[in-house]
Amino acid sequence: MDFKELKEFLETHDDYLILTHRNPDGDTMGSGFALWNILKGMGKRARVVNNEPFSPRYDFLYEGYTETEFEPRTVIAVDVADKKLLGENLTEYEDRVDVCIDHHISNKAYAKQSIVDGNASSATLVLYRFIKEQGIPLNDIIAKCIYTGLATDTGCFKFSNTIPEAHIAAAELMAYDIDFVNVNRRMFDIKSKGRMIVESAVTNEMEHYFGGKCTMICVTRALIEKTGVDIAEFDGLASIPLQVQGAVIGVTLREHRDREGFKLSVRTTEEADASAFCRQFGGGGHIRAAGCEIEGGLEEVKAKVLKAVGEMLGE
Repeated sequence: MDFKELKEFLETHDDYLILTHRNPDGDTMGSGFALWNILKGMGKRARVVNNEPFSPRYDFLYEGYTETEFEPRTVIAVDVADKKLLGENLTEYEDRVDVCIDHHISNKAYAKQSIVDGNASSATLVLYRFIKEQGIPLNDIIAKCIYTGLATDTGCFKFSNTIPEAHIAAAELMAYDIDFVNVNRRMFDIKSKGRMIVESAVTNEMEHYFGGKCTMICVTRALIEKTGVDIAEFDGLASIPLQVQGAVIGVTLREHRDREGFKLSVRTTEEADASAFCRQFGGGGHIRAAGCEIEGGLEEVKAKVLKAVGEMLGE
């Protein structure tokens, strides 16, 4: 599907359900509400849904959003590389996705039609290209949604996926009333006391393997329950292990709250492919940032991960 076909699709269909991935970040939320506003401008009914309730962390993105009840006839997923990432509360839509808009090279092509660009810095950048190419009206709230997704997925424009177009798009978006200073402060600088406690705990207990080439942090269920940290606040936590000098692969294990097993987040330098690493466990993502889920207890999961890390590093 190309952008012209996407515009024709949006114009000829109705009653949209916009799916975002569980454990939402700024890109899936920004994409979801940008698309909701685009559809609203077309006179369409739409609803954005997530596996969890919307977090207050992103309340500036759903400014003016109103929940409309209707029976969905068209389903679009944004920034969702695999239908399994929708979460247990959205499984009924796993095989009903009409269009997927994404930027993950590991996209599983589960939708009937897709627009996937693995070179785009964010899913919101794909939407921005669509807006510009097809002459879709752009306003302040859409610009804010797109900027948020772009900024968060590039780590405020410092990650390796920050292509020149990302800077150009950001500059163009800053011409709108998006209060980018406040967006960046909320996304990167402000942390709750609980999040600070989590960071302190995992940093103090950080583990180092293979001569310091692999650094690992573990966020246990007990720590999550002790601090009461909102799920959205874990966004960005996975960047901590790779901050250690000499680390080639940074691993973050976060225990599920409601079932056995862990969410694995991997960040790598140019010496390793995070997406290829996570594909071994049924996951994927980007070359420098990827994730997956692994069942089992903490020591069992750590053993599996470290075995794979050793093989990847040739040790």
